[in-house]
Amino acid sequence: MSEQALRKKISFPKAIQAVKVLLKDKEDTSQVFRIVEALTGSSFVRPYRRFRRSGVGARVLLERSDLVDVLQDQNRLRECPPDSLGAAYLAFVYDEGLSADGLVEASEAGRRSISDPDAERFVNRVRDMHDLWHITTGYGRDGLGELALLSFSTAQIWNPGIAFIVLVGLFKTRRETPQLPGMRAVIEGYLHGKMALWLPKQDWEALLDLPLQEVRSMLHIRSPEIYLRAKPEAENIEAAFQEARATGQKAA
Repeated sequence: MSEQALRKKISFPKAIQAVKVLLKDKEDTSQVFRIVEALTGSSFVRPYRRFRRSGVGARVLLERSDLVDVLQDQNRLRECPPDSLGAAYLAFVYDEGLSADGLVEASEAGRRSISDPDAERFVNRVRDMHDLWHITTGYGRDGLGELALLSFSTAQIWNPGIAFIVLVGLFKTRRETPQLPGMRAVIEGYLHGKMALWLPKQDWEALLDLPLQEVRSMLHIRSPEIYLRAKPEAENIEAAFQEARATGQKAA
């Protein structure tokens, strides 16, 4: 049965090793996937079952369609109305010089493939929603925004690996940037994740053409007020980090 492919043994040593590397370079996204791989256990089984029973899930698995194929199609995204989720995604990802391939490459470096195609399609679809969740929730790419979004994601799909990353991130935030409301932003993210509809079973391909505000309303996603108040400072801290990182790389 396909669910069996999602049952894995937990490995704390592998998770701790990946955390050590991630703490040295938070841009090494592959370590995030290594942590998730090490600690996920069987936590994807119930969400996969729920997805498979939904209308969207049944269609996706029957048609063997992949969300990343749509997100990689810039021509398709450019056809979306100016105020739409698709237009916001295009600006958020491609205007920043990134691509939908980034998470794919990081995940492939950080985890083993899943033996069952349907189960792997679901896990990959959840991975590919990450930036769409950034946009719909309002959380930015700065450290605080990523941490709050991971907390939101934990409320949507419980995963020990993601929860562990949130705890490590909270510790690091409190130690290095105590002026940021790390704990309050994380709690806000988790509560908003609980209040929202279950995002993994939504028809994201169709939502791309709808106005972003309408999508947020449809999905019961609330504005992250605690994060938004801290966002300017969080972005300044992130910019300073990226500048120092770039300088260090040039010196090396």
